[in-house]
Amino acid sequence: MSDYKESKDNPLHKEFGIWSNTGFIIRKMAQYYPSVIVLMLIGVICNSILSYFWGIFGKYVIDVIQLDLPREEGLKSLAIIIGIAGAIAAILTAGASVSYTKLWYRYIAVRMQMITERVKKVLRINFELLERPDVQDIAERASQATGGNNNGVEGMMHYIESIIKSLATLIGTIIGVSILDWKLIAGLTVLSILQFLLYRWMIKKDKKEVWDKLANTWRKVHYMERVTQDFDHAKDIRLFSLSDFLAAKQQRIYDKRVERMDYHHELWFGYDLFSQGMYVLVRAAIYATLFFAVFRHDLSVGSFTMFLSMALAFSTALSDILRTFGDLKKASLETDDYRSFVELDLGDDEKDCVPIPESDAYEIEFKNVSYKYAKADGYALKNLNLTLKKGEKLAVVGLNGAGKTTMIKLLLRLYDPTEGEIFLNGVNIKNYKREEYYRLFSPVFQDIKIFAYLMSENIAMKTEEKLDKVKARECAEYAGLEEKLLSLAKGVDTPLTKIVEDDGVDLSGGEKQKLALARALYKGAKVVVLDEPTSALDAIAEQQLYEKFDEMIGAKSAVYISHRLASTRFCDRVAMFKDGEMIEYGTHEALMEKGGEYADMFNVQAQYYRDNPEGKADNAGEGEVQYA
Repeated sequence: MSDYKESKDNPLHKEFGIWSNTGFIIRKMAQYYPSVIVLMLIGVICNSILSYFWGIFGKYVIDVIQLDLPREEGLKSLAIIIGIAGAIAAILTAGASVSYTKLWYRYIAVRMQMITERVKKVLRINFELLERPDVQDIAERASQATGGNNNGVEGMMHYIESIIKSLATLIGTIIGVSILDWKLIAGLTVLSILQFLLYRWMIKKDKKEVWDKLANTWRKVHYMERVTQDFDHAKDIRLFSLSDFLAAKQQRIYDKRVERMDYHHELWFGYDLFSQGMYVLVRAAIYATLFFAVFRHDLSVGSFTMFLSMALAFSTALSDILRTFGDLKKASLETDDYRSFVELDLGDDEKDCVPIPESDAYEIEFKNVSYKYAKADGYALKNLNLTLKKGEKLAVVGLNGAGKTTMIKLLLRLYDPTEGEIFLNGVNIKNYKREEYYRLFSPVFQDIKIFAYLMSENIAMKTEEKLDKVKARECAEYAGLEEKLLSLAKGVDTPLTKIVEDDGVDLSGGEKQKLALARALYKGAKVVVLDEPTSALDAIAEQQLYEKFDEMIGAKSAVYISHRLASTRFCDRVAMFKDGEMIEYGTHEALMEKGGEYADMFNVQAQYYRDNPEGKADNAGEGEVQYA
């Protein structure tokens, strides 16, 4: 990684510097579209020469006219000059046109590839890191750095091209302007540097006071757009009359945005006034020098035209190179945002990891495990010692906030323990690659997300070309979606949600949970984890589904998490959590005999269930309770 220094506003944000970022962008262009470099150089050469070419051409035309040649000889000389100049101009114009036509969308294509890099980083970053506000902040900044044609990474491409063109123009005109009067070069340079220094200060001020402070605002804007347009929130918004409440929230966010943008435009209005004044001074200096040369050194009209063209080209190039360097600096600061995220150290050195041994079943042990969320006052999970034996079914129960979900995130290695260790078949799970470890689990979460793709893709979590549709349909039927499939003309090929496809189907809460169970079945991992996936089902349906699912997974290890106790009777062990600690552990029978908090919780819930040994409510006896 390049040398960098940390910024003050976010410890994860790095400042790599303009030269490092310039090299980084050039390497990206060469990596994805090498033709960009060639097209850029063609455009630079052609546009640079064209900036002063017609002044040189004008000199020779005027000189021929002033020679007072015979009519035919004069016309012949002019025709030759015009023919040669026209051919050169045609070649230069064609080169500039080809460069412009083919270059602009290739810049966009390079940016699209860099967006893909950023998205891949988002998709692969550790879940624990992704939840952190500082990581979310630099992720949002990285998104902004790839969000337009003239800012961030693509802005740097344009500005690099512009600076190289201006440099080429300076080199092509500096000798001519020096012949006219070297003091003019000195004067133009001083005026341009003064303008550049103010421009550079403006860029830094604008970045710090406007765009950095808006990073959090952009996140809020995006959140409000999701909330106000998301189907999941639509019912609550209408039934609780939240339109005015949410509109007021959004207006306050936009007011903050407008406040910063007002400040932004006030800054640049002042700079524009200064810039116009400098423009007048530069033109005055050029014309004064030329008029002086005409009266004191008998400068010809043709030479006046040529030197005027070269002096204006020199002045414009010098001003452009300094101003564009300021733009490049701004884009470089935004590229810092991009690199800070895509080069973020994930803290995972997986070079020395060992492969997970092949086995029909795995034993997982929590040993003195505690976890504390960042900036939290207390531990979410404290000193957990627990073993999930091979092929064992474990029920994890407790009220909301007891620590069950934290325990599952640690089990799945979405989090790493703050203290203690987790072992898989006697080996610390940190010694395995995360992606390999993830393959061991078929999880089903309470907050089930449906993708706007085919039902079969949602079950297999693979593209249509790579999935087994027969298997996907079987898993859907096993999970209880057989009746739903029969009602769909396209079966498992039905697109879900109406976000993308007009003929998409929206699933009910219970159907979503059954689809999530189908996902777990399709993956067929060694350990099944159900994190309250049946909360949308009634108690009897939950019991039936748990029983059926337990039958389907067979001898595989399984962890059932719930604050309802529908899974505890058929599990081998029950772990009762409260206030971040496992307070009871054992079989259902042993814990009931103990008469502790688990038994109390079980007996409180028992009044809401009827005896249902066969899964049929109308056959149930009234004096007993049956749990799956």
